[in-house]
Order: sequence, then structure tokens, then C-alpha cells
Amino acid sequence: MRIAREGYRIIAVPALVTLAAAALGWMWAAVAFALITLAVAAFFRDPDRTPPKGDGLILAPADGRIVEILDVDEPGGGRRTRLSIFMSPLDVHVNRSPVAGRVQEIEYQKGRFMPAYKEDCSESNERNALTLVDNQSRAVKVVQIAGVLARRIVCRVRPGDRLEAGARFGIIMFGSRVDVHFPPGAKITAARGQHVTGGETILGQIP
Repeated sequence: MRIAREGYRIIAVPALVTLAAAALGWMWAAVAFALITLAVAAFFRDPDRTPPKGDGLILAPADGRIVEILDVDEPGGGRRTRLSIFMSPLDVHVNRSPVAGRVQEIEYQKGRFMPAYKEDCSESNERNALTLVDNQSRAVKVVQIAGVLARRIVCRVRPGDRLEAGARFGIIMFGSRVDVHFPPGAKITAARGQHVTGGETILGQIP
């Protein structure tokens, strides 16, 4: 099982406690911490994915359930459709690029840690927004949003970096949400309540 690199230090803590308990003969404690180690390792699992091919496809940036699809006002003016994916602690939490393109802008904003399934957490919670521009100058925004348990957002890329569709760009630790802001005219093919797979499920297409 492949593990996201951000997880190694965290996994090492219960793993070392497991070894120490076993060395001292505290087998009940060793078993308990071994199970904790496996649970933490499972959270940081990072499976390979095979993105579908096609021009203008917008892929799911994370594993989870679609909890919201609605039109919202953009800060710079205009309206866009926002699709929100809630990631439970059991989902894979590695985030992937929904399109192939260049990272035009990254905007981090501090905020609250409300439950990630609530509608207003998109504006209130701590978040990190990436604007990606494809080879036809079409912009797609993907926003990492912290939740009640998610207290660390990791973004591995910088403005100017180029990403392939489905490429890993970060991770949110322990339960969170990822929003996708579709460009004008995009057709959404996913539905509310649908469970999606990051880097593989098609959310919509830009004509």
C-alpha cells in the first residue's frame, strides 16, 4: 500500500509505541497500538489512479460524496457553478488536479473549522484555492477546505507549475471538503449524493 509522504512521521508515533509495548511484554497495549497504526496508515493511503482521456473533461479532485451543486457569486464578479465533495475520514485524502493545466494562482485564507458537510463552510472555513488554466485558457478553480478534524491543508505545488489531469497536488488531513468551481458554459454530469473517485470520476466537461 502506497503511503502519502506527509503521513510517515505521524504513522511512526503509534508504530514506535507498538514496538515499545511489545518489548516490555504489554501485549494488550501492543495489539491496541498496532491497530491504531494500521488505521492511521489507511488514512494516508495513496493509490494510483488512471484518469480518463478527453478534451475539456473535469475530474473529481478527491474521493468522497457530492454534497452540493449550486451557482455562487465569484469575488471578482460573475457567477459560477460550485460542486462540493465531502471527504469522510475513511476516504482517500490525497487531492488531485481536475484538469491538465498551469497553476495560475494559489490563495490561502485562514478561517474556522466548521463541519465540512455544512453549506457555509466554503466561505467560513480555513481554505486553500488553486486556479488552474488549461491550454485553451479555460480556468477551473479547486478549493481545499479544512473541517472539524482537518487542521492541516498541504499544497505541494506553486504558481507556474504544470499539472496533468489527475496529478497529485496536496492532501487535507482527517476529514475535509474540496470544492470545484466550473468555468462558464461547462456541463455538469455528476449528481448530488454521488460517491466519486479522485482522478477518475468525470464531474463535467467544458465544451
